[in-house]
Amino acid sequence: MPHIIVVGNEKGGAGKSTVSMHIATALARMGHRVNALDLDLRQRSFARYAANRQETLMKAGVDLPSPRFHDLPEVDPSELKPGENINDARMARAMDMLDPISDFILIDCPGSHTRLSQDAHALADTLVTPLNDSFVDFDLLARIDNEGEKILGPSVYSEMVWAARQLRAKAGLKPIDWVVLRNRVGAQNMTNKKKMENAIERLAKRIGFRVAPGFSERVIFRELFPKGLTLLDLKDMGVSSLNISNIAARQEMRDLIKALDLPGVKVDF
Repeated sequence: MPHIIVVGNEKGGAGKSTVSMHIATALARMGHRVNALDLDLRQRSFARYAANRQETLMKAGVDLPSPRFHDLPEVDPSELKPGENINDARMARAMDMLDPISDFILIDCPGSHTRLSQDAHALADTLVTPLNDSFVDFDLLARIDNEGEKILGPSVYSEMVWAARQLRAKAGLKPIDWVVLRNRVGAQNMTNKKKMENAIERLAKRIGFRVAPGFSERVIFRELFPKGLTLLDLKDMGVSSLNISNIAARQEMRDLIKALDLPGVKVDF
């Protein structure tokens, strides 16, 4: 059975597509069969990232290891069983298609609560939740007092993850390994940044997730998207020397893959 990685939260702008592409490409470059789905059927940022990559590689005449991207299969409503949800059927058909040809399946979820997102979370072996270093994003995980000190209770996204965990338990599947990334972190060591760090660590113990390092806020990530490239592709695309920021970003990438602790993955970049 392939290992299913789901990248999700319920807020846009947290860097889900960037994280998805870098994880998927890193695994492909390490020799794993990686297939990918984008469940954000409206914005399709991850799908566009993948399409940009294929176009760049074709123009450059370069063949680099890449995840194989797939559109979610269509289902004729007439094929549905009585009471069956069409999105459940589409997800089931996608899994049937990808299971035999994958070591890893990476699913990028929309920044909103949808049936497809619910289905994906229930399938997740590893759930990766990028989170901006802000209490605006933290509010999706838990309600907190106005001093940013006391956790009052779980919020909407945590409740969805809890529901997915219950579904997996009923099906006899292993628990979700939930990993929250502090993403797009600024360089300054501000008071709010420290409060955020403390709040996440307290919440991790309370509702059961691991905290892993994400990516700092860097210009390079905005530059890579139109080309569909990742930090690991730069030298293969003719960038002979990396600047200090790029080297630091590669180290963040290495730390992230190590922290995910995926089965059969030995970081070699």
